[in-house]
Amino acid sequence: MFVDRRDAGLLLGERLRELRDSGDIQGDVVVVGLPRGGVPVALQVARALDAPLDVILVRKLGVPYQPELGFGAIGEGGVRVVNPDVVRLARLTDDEMAAVERRERAELERRAGRFRRGREPVDLAGRTVIVVDDGIATGGTARAACQVARAHGASRVVLAVPVGAPETIASLRGDADEIVCLDTPDHFYAIGAWYEDFTQTSDEDVMECLHRT
Repeated sequence: MFVDRRDAGLLLGERLRELRDSGDIQGDVVVVGLPRGGVPVALQVARALDAPLDVILVRKLGVPYQPELGFGAIGEGGVRVVNPDVVRLARLTDDEMAAVERRERAELERRAGRFRRGREPVDLAGRTVIVVDDGIATGGTARAACQVARAHGASRVVLAVPVGAPETIASLRGDADEIVCLDTPDHFYAIGAWYEDFTQTSDEDVMECLHRT
Protein backbone atom coordinates (compact mmCIF):
# COMPACT_ATOMS: atom_id res chain seq x y z
CA MET A 1 0.00 0.00 0.00
CA PHE A 2 1.34 3.43 -1.00
CA VAL A 3 0.49 6.68 0.76
CA ASP A 4 0.08 8.61 -2.49
CA ARG A 5 1.73 8.99 -5.90
CA ARG A 6 4.68 10.89 -4.43
CA ASP A 7 5.37 8.06 -1.98
CA ALA A 8 5.06 5.51 -4.79
CA GLY A 9 7.46 7.55 -6.93
CA LEU A 10 10.04 7.77 -4.15
CA LEU A 11 9.99 3.99 -3.67
CA LEU A 12 10.06 3.30 -7.41
CA GLY A 13 12.88 5.80 -7.89
CA GLU A 14 14.90 4.11 -5.15
CA ARG A 15 14.49 0.73 -6.85
CA LEU A 16 15.47 2.10 -10.26
CA ARG A 17 18.51 3.85 -8.81
CA GLU A 18 19.64 0.52 -7.36
CA LEU A 19 19.25 -1.09 -10.78
CA ARG A 20 21.19 1.72 -12.43
CA ASP A 21 23.98 1.55 -9.87
CA SER A 22 24.25 -2.22 -10.33
CA GLY A 23 24.50 -1.80 -14.10
CA ASP A 24 21.12 -3.34 -14.95
CA ILE A 25 19.96 0.00 -16.37
CA GLN A 26 22.53 1.70 -18.54
CA GLY A 27 22.84 4.46 -21.10
CA ASP A 28 21.58 8.00 -21.37
CA VAL A 29 18.34 7.88 -19.36
CA VAL A 30 15.19 9.96 -19.83
CA VAL A 31 12.03 9.48 -17.73
CA VAL A 32 8.62 9.91 -19.32
CA GLY A 33 5.33 9.87 -17.43
CA LEU A 34 1.92 8.95 -18.73
CA PRO A 35 -0.56 11.78 -18.09
CA ARG A 36 -2.12 12.32 -15.87
CA GLY A 37 -1.47 10.04 -12.88
CA GLY A 38 1.88 8.74 -14.03
CA VAL A 39 3.55 12.15 -14.08
CA PRO A 40 3.75 12.78 -10.29
CA VAL A 41 5.28 9.30 -9.93
CA ALA A 42 7.69 9.99 -12.79
CA LEU A 43 8.79 13.28 -11.18
CA GLN A 44 10.20 11.43 -8.18
CA VAL A 45 11.83 8.82 -10.43
CA ALA A 46 13.50 11.53 -12.51
CA ARG A 47 14.81 13.20 -9.37
CA ALA A 48 16.18 9.90 -8.03
CA LEU A 49 18.02 9.24 -11.29
CA ASP A 50 18.94 12.89 -11.91
CA ALA A 51 17.38 12.45 -15.36
CA PRO A 52 15.24 14.72 -17.54
CA LEU A 53 11.46 14.37 -17.22
CA ASP A 54 8.89 14.60 -19.97
CA VAL A 55 5.40 13.35 -20.71
CA ILE A 56 4.79 10.65 -23.26
CA LEU A 57 1.58 11.43 -25.06
CA VAL A 58 -0.15 8.50 -26.71
CA ARG A 59 -3.65 7.79 -27.93
CA LYS A 60 -4.94 4.31 -28.49
CA LEU A 61 -6.62 3.72 -31.84
CA GLY A 62 -9.73 1.73 -31.02
CA VAL A 63 -11.81 -0.40 -33.34
CA PRO A 64 -14.91 1.76 -34.09
CA TYR A 65 -17.49 -0.80 -32.93
CA GLN A 66 -15.31 -2.03 -30.03
CA PRO A 67 -13.24 0.98 -28.81
CA GLU A 68 -11.58 -0.92 -25.99
CA LEU A 69 -9.89 -3.12 -28.59
CA GLY A 70 -6.93 -1.23 -29.98
CA PHE A 71 -5.73 -1.70 -33.53
CA GLY A 72 -2.79 0.65 -32.96
CA ALA A 73 -1.60 3.81 -31.29
CA ILE A 74 -0.30 7.24 -32.20
CA GLY A 75 2.24 9.53 -30.59
CA GLU A 76 3.76 12.93 -31.11
CA GLY A 77 5.81 13.66 -34.20
CA GLY A 78 3.51 11.72 -36.48
CA VAL A 79 4.38 8.36 -34.90
CA ARG A 80 1.86 5.66 -35.75
CA VAL A 81 1.99 1.98 -34.85
CA VAL A 82 -0.60 -0.49 -36.14
CA ASN A 83 -1.33 -4.11 -35.28
CA PRO A 84 -2.05 -5.73 -38.66
CA ASP A 85 -3.57 -8.82 -37.03
CA VAL A 86 -6.29 -6.75 -35.32
CA VAL A 87 -6.89 -4.76 -38.52
CA ARG A 88 -7.38 -7.97 -40.45
CA LEU A 89 -9.58 -9.70 -37.88
CA ALA A 90 -11.74 -6.58 -37.40
CA ARG A 91 -11.93 -6.11 -41.19
CA LEU A 92 -11.16 -2.42 -40.88
CA THR A 93 -11.08 -0.26 -43.98
CA ASP A 94 -8.57 2.52 -44.62
CA ASP A 95 -11.35 5.09 -44.27
CA GLU A 96 -12.44 3.70 -40.89
CA MET A 97 -8.89 3.74 -39.56
CA ALA A 98 -8.26 7.25 -40.89
CA ALA A 99 -11.40 8.58 -39.18
CA VAL A 100 -10.31 7.16 -35.81
CA GLU A 101 -6.79 8.52 -36.24
CA ARG A 102 -8.01 12.03 -37.13
CA ARG A 103 -10.10 12.18 -33.98
CA GLU A 104 -7.36 10.85 -31.72
CA ARG A 105 -4.66 12.98 -33.36
CA ALA A 106 -6.69 16.12 -32.65
CA GLU A 107 -6.99 15.17 -28.97
CA LEU A 108 -3.29 14.32 -28.74
CA GLU A 109 -2.29 17.68 -30.21
CA ARG A 110 -4.67 19.49 -27.85
CA ARG A 111 -3.06 17.79 -24.87
CA ALA A 112 0.46 18.42 -26.18
CA GLY A 113 -0.25 22.11 -26.54
CA ARG A 114 -1.69 22.31 -23.04
CA PHE A 115 1.05 20.36 -21.28
CA ARG A 116 4.07 21.59 -23.23
CA ARG A 117 3.11 25.23 -23.75
CA GLY A 118 5.31 25.43 -26.83
CA ARG A 119 8.23 23.48 -25.36
CA GLU A 120 9.75 20.85 -27.62
CA PRO A 121 9.54 17.23 -26.43
CA VAL A 122 12.70 15.61 -25.09
CA ASP A 123 14.49 13.65 -27.81
CA LEU A 124 14.22 9.90 -27.14
CA ALA A 125 16.46 8.69 -29.97
CA GLY A 126 19.31 6.48 -28.81
CA ARG A 127 18.36 6.79 -25.15
CA THR A 128 17.14 4.48 -22.40
CA VAL A 129 13.53 5.55 -21.92
CA ILE A 130 11.84 4.77 -18.60
CA VAL A 131 8.06 4.83 -19.10
CA VAL A 132 6.28 5.48 -15.80
CA ASP A 133 2.64 5.18 -14.77
CA ASP A 134 0.93 5.03 -11.38
CA GLY A 135 -0.16 1.44 -11.97
CA ILE A 136 -1.23 -1.03 -14.63
CA ALA A 137 -4.60 -2.73 -14.88
CA THR A 138 -5.41 -3.71 -18.48
CA GLY A 139 -2.10 -2.43 -19.89
CA GLY A 140 -3.38 -0.91 -23.13
CA THR A 141 -1.95 2.56 -22.57
CA ALA A 142 1.35 1.26 -21.21
CA ARG A 143 1.75 -0.99 -24.25
CA ALA A 144 1.06 1.90 -26.59
CA ALA A 145 3.55 4.11 -24.73
CA CYS A 146 6.31 1.50 -25.02
CA GLN A 147 5.63 1.10 -28.74
CA VAL A 148 5.63 4.86 -29.30
CA ALA A 149 8.87 5.31 -27.34
CA ARG A 150 10.52 2.66 -29.50
CA ALA A 151 9.14 4.25 -32.66
CA HIS A 152 10.78 7.51 -31.53
CA GLY A 153 14.13 5.72 -31.57
CA ALA A 154 14.60 4.65 -27.95
CA SER A 155 17.53 2.24 -27.71
CA ARG A 156 16.00 0.55 -24.67
CA VAL A 157 12.54 0.79 -23.09
CA VAL A 158 11.98 0.18 -19.38
CA LEU A 159 8.40 0.12 -18.09
CA ALA A 160 8.27 1.12 -14.41
CA VAL A 161 5.19 1.13 -12.18
CA PRO A 162 4.48 0.83 -8.45
CA VAL A 163 1.76 -1.81 -8.81
CA GLY A 164 0.21 -3.94 -11.53
CA ALA A 165 -2.02 -6.90 -12.23
CA PRO A 166 0.25 -9.98 -12.46
CA GLU A 167 -1.20 -11.34 -15.70
CA THR A 168 -1.01 -7.93 -17.38
CA ILE A 169 2.60 -7.37 -16.32
CA ALA A 170 3.48 -10.77 -17.78
CA SER A 171 1.73 -9.92 -21.07
CA LEU A 172 3.74 -6.70 -21.45
CA ARG A 173 7.16 -8.34 -21.34
CA GLY A 174 7.26 -8.42 -25.12
CA ASP A 175 6.70 -4.67 -25.36
CA ALA A 176 9.42 -3.46 -22.98
CA ASP A 177 13.01 -4.57 -22.66
CA GLU A 178 12.58 -4.61 -18.90
CA ILE A 179 9.67 -4.19 -16.49
CA VAL A 180 10.09 -2.90 -12.95
CA CYS A 181 6.98 -3.35 -10.81
CA LEU A 182 7.19 -3.05 -7.03
CA ASP A 183 4.07 -5.08 -6.28
CA THR A 184 1.97 -7.56 -8.27
CA PRO A 185 -0.78 -8.61 -5.83
CA ASP A 186 -2.70 -11.77 -6.62
CA HIS A 187 -6.01 -10.07 -5.85
CA PHE A 188 -5.49 -6.86 -7.79
CA TYR A 189 -8.99 -5.30 -8.09
CA ALA A 190 -8.01 -1.75 -9.14
CA ILE A 191 -4.99 0.56 -9.06
CA GLY A 192 -6.59 2.96 -6.58
CA ALA A 193 -7.05 0.17 -4.04
CA TRP A 194 -3.30 0.19 -3.45
CA TYR A 195 -3.10 3.88 -2.57
CA GLU A 196 -4.33 5.55 0.60
CA ASP A 197 -4.73 8.78 -1.40
CA PHE A 198 -5.56 8.30 -5.06
CA THR A 199 -6.90 11.78 -5.73
CA GLN A 200 -7.29 12.47 -9.44
CA THR A 201 -4.33 14.29 -11.01
CA SER A 202 -5.31 17.46 -12.87
CA ASP A 203 -3.79 19.00 -15.99
CA GLU A 204 -2.45 21.75 -13.73
CA ASP A 205 -0.71 19.14 -11.55
CA VAL A 206 0.96 17.68 -14.64
CA MET A 207 2.17 21.09 -15.78
CA GLU A 208 3.49 21.87 -12.30
CA CYS A 209 5.51 18.62 -12.27
CA LEU A 210 7.04 19.47 -15.64
CA HIS A 211 7.77 23.02 -14.48
CA ARG A 212 9.66 21.72 -11.45
CA THR A 213 12.18 20.00 -13.72
